[in-house]
Parts: sequence; structure tokens; C-alpha cells
Amino acid sequence: MAALPLLSAGLKVEIIPPNPLWIIPFIVLLASIALMPLIAERWWQRNYFLFPFPLGVAVVGYYYWGLDNLPRMAASGMEYLSFICLIGSLFVVAGGIHVTFKGEAVPRANTVLLGLGAVIANVLGTTGASMLLIRPYIRMNKWRFTPYHIVFFIFIVSNCGGALTPIGDPPLFLGYLKGVPFFWVFTHLWMKWLIGVGLLLVIFYFVDRHNFLKASPAARAEAERADVTRVEGLTNLIFLALILGAVFIEEPVFVREGIMVLAAWGSYMVTPKTLHGKNAFTFHPIIEVAVLFIGIFATMVPALDWLEVNAAHIGLKDPGTFYWGCGILSGVLDNAPTYLNFLSAAMGTFHLSLENPAHMPIFISMHGEFLQAISLAAVFFGAATYIGNGPNFMVKSIAEHAGVKVPSFLGYVFKFTLPFLLPVLVLLWLIFFAI
Repeated sequence: MAALPLLSAGLKVEIIPPNPLWIIPFIVLLASIALMPLIAERWWQRNYFLFPFPLGVAVVGYYYWGLDNLPRMAASGMEYLSFICLIGSLFVVAGGIHVTFKGEAVPRANTVLLGLGAVIANVLGTTGASMLLIRPYIRMNKWRFTPYHIVFFIFIVSNCGGALTPIGDPPLFLGYLKGVPFFWVFTHLWMKWLIGVGLLLVIFYFVDRHNFLKASPAARAEAERADVTRVEGLTNLIFLALILGAVFIEEPVFVREGIMVLAAWGSYMVTPKTLHGKNAFTFHPIIEVAVLFIGIFATMVPALDWLEVNAAHIGLKDPGTFYWGCGILSGVLDNAPTYLNFLSAAMGTFHLSLENPAHMPIFISMHGEFLQAISLAAVFFGAATYIGNGPNFMVKSIAEHAGVKVPSFLGYVFKFTLPFLLPVLVLLWLIFFAI
């Protein structure tokens, strides 16, 4: 899940065109995340912090001394703070809820759980739904857990499911704060959501069924008796409600983040240690995400600024090109600022300004198909890589610490994104945005 904006921070941010060479640190960081676990996995697990910090500091130095534009980097830092407070608090609170299952999961039960997660994501956000369901999902499938289980969870629950409300995914929340009516997303994206999520669920069912049929008859018979027997830690729903309510607080500055931190602290203190033990709860996954994403939030700024300055010159002219442009970059950049930059570029194409509240109703009424393309792309393409959306990497980390096998960065893209997710994205483009 991407950052929630600190719009009330009072920063006057100016976009100054960066030297394109300063996009290189971002590329190096992405390459290190993708390749180092393959080249030196154990070394990377102990030293992953050696890449984000130096690269991030170099870019911050460039904006301070080279561009004299420290407010731009400060704005990204504030977005990072909001981002990590949100996903960190949800991580802690969800870690105190434990669901006990009897037996194992059959393909239809897995499919129902992923479908339920897609719906819940619009109420709890993709991060909240992911943190609530990932551990029970792993336990349900521990006897036959394979990489595709984790990837389709990320596809459906951690990303595509949250496309129906501003709460579902932060890019949509940014649009809401910029003047997009709360229910506009649902009324204009529900059919696209239904087709996209429905196709992913169907694909998952048949892939999972193929895997299930390889199990022994005794194992399959035991799985048929699977059932939910108990849910513990429901007190944490109070803290979850506090976090979700805080999302809508804009002023005073940092009150929202403060409430989230206090809710996480309260949850951790009142949750019995036995429940944390049952969930194998540790802080390592959120620490890893915090370290890697602080580098991403710093090094991605030149790429985003270059895009905003040059969007009109790189062939963005219709909803289809905005769909692919916003989507591809949402897969490798933080999808919230990517969404805003493409929305700003789309409105600018028609001589409208994102910063003028009176212009949003005009843009929606006359050019709403552009907003549909940008909104859907920011959410759905976030599933394309581990770093496309905040909960993706967190789900990966939790799975690894649970001792289950997950695909590498490149394995994720080549073995799953391209053969399974990309056809769905192409079909949505052909049906809704190609003409």
C-alpha cells in the first residue's frame, strides 16, 4: 500500500526537472532487490540495508545541493512516514488476530478465501486485508503450499481487490482528497473489478485444483473436512477501527500518524503473548519493508519528477496510453505518486489543474474515461512486482519467515505476472480502453 498524503503539512513543493542520470540510483536499487537474493541470498538477508541508505542519501544530497529543492524531498519523506505508519500499524494489529482451522484447505475454500479477501480489501484496505488473512491462508495450505499460492494472494487480496473504494488503495484515496466523489470509483469500476478479479479467481482455482489432485487420497479426504473452529484476538478490531478512522484525518499535521502508532502500541500491549506466538509474530517483516522502502521513496523522486515534466512529450494522449503508462510505472514505483502524476498530466492535457478544486468536476464529467484508466491501472498493476505495492513485500516477508517457499523477484515476474496477470490486464485494456 502506498503513502497517504500529508496535504496539510504546508509544504510548497516545486517540481524542478532533474538530470535523467539521477534515475540511475533508483534502477540500481531495484536491480539489487531483484538480483541480490539470487546471487548471494544469505548475504543479502543480513546486509540488505547497505543498498537503500547510501543510494537514498545520494539522491537527497542531489536535491539539496544540486537542485536547491529540499522541500520536494521533504514531501516524499512525509509520504514515507505516513506510509510506514499505516502499514506498520495494520501489521501489528492484524498480528494479534488468530484464526484456528481444522484440517486443510481444498481449492474451492482457497478460492472463496481469496474472493472474500478481495471484498474485505475495500473496507480494511489492501494492507489490512492482507495482514488479516495471510497467516490463516498459509496455515490452511501448509501441507501443499507452493509459490503460486503466495503470488495469487498478492494479485487478488493485496492489490486488485481494493479497486472499489477510496479506502481500498491509497491512490484512490488521493483522488478522493483531490475531489473525486467517494462512490465514483465503485460506480465506474465495479464491472472492470468484477471481470479482473473474477478471472484471477478462476485461473487460481484451476491452478490450485491441478496441484490438489497430486496429493494422496488420504490427504485430500482430510482437507475436505477443513473448517474454521475459532477466532481469537477480536479486541484488536477496536484498534483496527481507530486506524481506519484516522485515515480521514488531515489536520493537524501528524495527528493521523500519531493515532495509528498509538493504536498499534495499544494492540501490542493488550494482545496475549500466546496469540503472538501462535501467529509466529515478529517485527522483522515490517523492519525489512521500512528499510527497503525508505530507499525507494528517496530514489524514485527523480523518476517521478522527470515523468511529470515530460508526460506530454512521451505519447500520452488517450485513456489507453494512460492505462499502460500509469500501470507499468505503478508496478515499479510507488503507485500513489504515480497515480497523482498521471492524473495531473491527464488534466493538464485539457488545460485543467489538479490543484484547482473547481476543475475536478469538469474533468470527471467530460473526460472521466481517463480517470477510470488511471485508477484501475494504479491498483491492478501494483500486483506486477513485489515492490508495486506496500503489502506485497510484507506478505512475501511473512511467508518467508513462516518457512514457506516464495518466488524470487524475477521468478515472480516471469513465472506469474507475465503468464497469468498480464493477459487479464490486456483483456481489460481491450474491452474498456483500446478504442
